[in-house]
Amino acid sequence: MFQRNLSKIKHAMGFQVSQSNKQKKVKPFYCPDNDSVVDGTNVSLPLVNSPDVPGYASWLVNHPSALDTFDSITNEAKGKRVVVFLDYDGTLSPIVEDPDKAFMSAEMRMAVREVAKYFPTSIISGRSREKVKEFVQLSNVYYGGSHGLDILAPPRAVKSFDKKENEVAFQPAKSFLPAIQEIAIELEDTIREVPGARLEDNKFCISVHYRQVLPEDQEILKEKVRTLVENSPEFRLTEGKMVLEVRPSISWNKGNALNYLLDTLGFNDAEDVLPLYIGDDRTDEDAFKVIAGRREGFPIIVSSIPKDTIAWYSLRDPSEVLAFLLRLAKWKKSETSIFK
Repeated sequence: MFQRNLSKIKHAMGFQVSQSNKQKKVKPFYCPDNDSVVDGTNVSLPLVNSPDVPGYASWLVNHPSALDTFDSITNEAKGKRVVVFLDYDGTLSPIVEDPDKAFMSAEMRMAVREVAKYFPTSIISGRSREKVKEFVQLSNVYYGGSHGLDILAPPRAVKSFDKKENEVAFQPAKSFLPAIQEIAIELEDTIREVPGARLEDNKFCISVHYRQVLPEDQEILKEKVRTLVENSPEFRLTEGKMVLEVRPSISWNKGNALNYLLDTLGFNDAEDVLPLYIGDDRTDEDAFKVIAGRREGFPIIVSSIPKDTIAWYSLRDPSEVLAFLLRLAKWKKSETSIFK
């Protein structure tokens, strides 16, 4: 039964399950029950393999699983207002070879929708805002694209997070758009001779994906892009998971986006607010840093290997993110029912 449940959830999340993996024993994480009801639908929570990566178990000592410590997280959140922030790629969807096919599962969409019923929820992605909204397909969340350089949110603080009328786009790098379009053309010419390199226009940042580039050509590609950006002082180069990102040289990142959304949603000055951010990449560290600076909240890294991070908690992969979100919504629903 454990193996069937694991295979089912991994398949739903877009993961591949080998025959050899199917033979391994599965140790479930602790959960009061293995099913959650979302919109009247039973959703099986994933049963997650024990970490088997060298050093992962010791890494978990400093970055404990948000599933294993779920009770302590919710105990801290009682009587407080939790505001949820989510990355997209590698968090709500698996990392895939073709960035245009990074689809989130129906189960994940259902979980995010349920979480957004009880908590103000924003998705902050490196993708363009339009692209991530197309992937997510939910109307009860706020969207921040281009690492927070393109945010659609209320024009002023609102007291209720479900009041989404009159949203306006906040675009601190809008003046860079003509230059971004120009460097996109130059980048296209620069990477043309590197087989497998792919350019993605995310409006306020340009991504160069090299997941399909041969290992021996990857450094060549990086050097080409690095040289171009070094000769363009209005831009800076950052790296993610098998992607180079050319971004405007302004002091703005996902941490700034988190603060902006807290402020515009009316939560920034409140002492009873706990931001919860789940992300898997280097750019998410800026948001983790903001939460760590507040000394309260829940920065959660998604990683199946040990890595340097400011995050206090961890989840292994998107299947664990799914399990966490379902439990979070279920907990809040039960809390709400008690006070009705």
